[in-house]
Amino acid sequence: MSLGKNKLKYIRSLKDKKFRDKHGTFIAEGNKLVSDLLLCMKCRLLVAIPGFLSKLDVAGVEEVIEVSGSQLAQASFLKNPNQALAVFYRPKEQEKINIDSQLVLALDGIQDPGNLGTIVRLADWYGIKHIFCSHDTADVYNPKVVQATMGALARVAVHYADLAGFLDNNKHIPVYGTLLDGKSMYEQDITSHGIIVMGNEGKGIRPDIEKRITGKLYIPNYPEGSITSESLNVAIATAIVCAEFRRRNR
Repeated sequence: MSLGKNKLKYIRSLKDKKFRDKHGTFIAEGNKLVSDLLLCMKCRLLVAIPGFLSKLDVAGVEEVIEVSGSQLAQASFLKNPNQALAVFYRPKEQEKINIDSQLVLALDGIQDPGNLGTIVRLADWYGIKHIFCSHDTADVYNPKVVQATMGALARVAVHYADLAGFLDNNKHIPVYGTLLDGKSMYEQDITSHGIIVMGNEGKGIRPDIEKRITGKLYIPNYPEGSITSESLNVAIATAIVCAEFRRRNR
């Protein structure tokens, strides 16, 4: 079966959020990414070359189209297409999530797709199952974000919410945030559970969110007090903070 014009148009439309929202679907590309997501998400459409299809159990896929490499390239968003792309239904939002004993991330206005995708991947590495994002954070189903997660979306749930309201509803849980006026995180007591807030790439954490933080963390440079870069990339900062939380609370 060939990839018809209407199907190609549908796939290409998923680059835009309004169409992802309209159809409730998103696109994923690459052998590992597609394979990982097939294990846990409902697949609307799988487009792949014959060699890749023969390795998969496609019983639950609604539609499978076998194509040549050149046909796949027409649908792909990548400069160097792999062997497969798939359209998945977005997971339904969970109504009740108990995070009382968990370590979770809260993202306040993260804009760069690469940063968001990397943070999802980091969460997966450090066993963090939930990320709560402000409504102006980049869309996790943007193809660039999905690609950067490297399959972590199969194991990490990403939610969008009013962050201030979310924090107010969880006042009984410690709330940590990385701030320039914070105390070195290596000198503070930190818990095995809680909410770690990471701020926007340029503006940091908003004032209304900052006032809800109960533990202000600072990542010291080395040697401390020396002239260095103004700040760390938010994904790198997230990795450092998550590593310290897990190291101290094994």
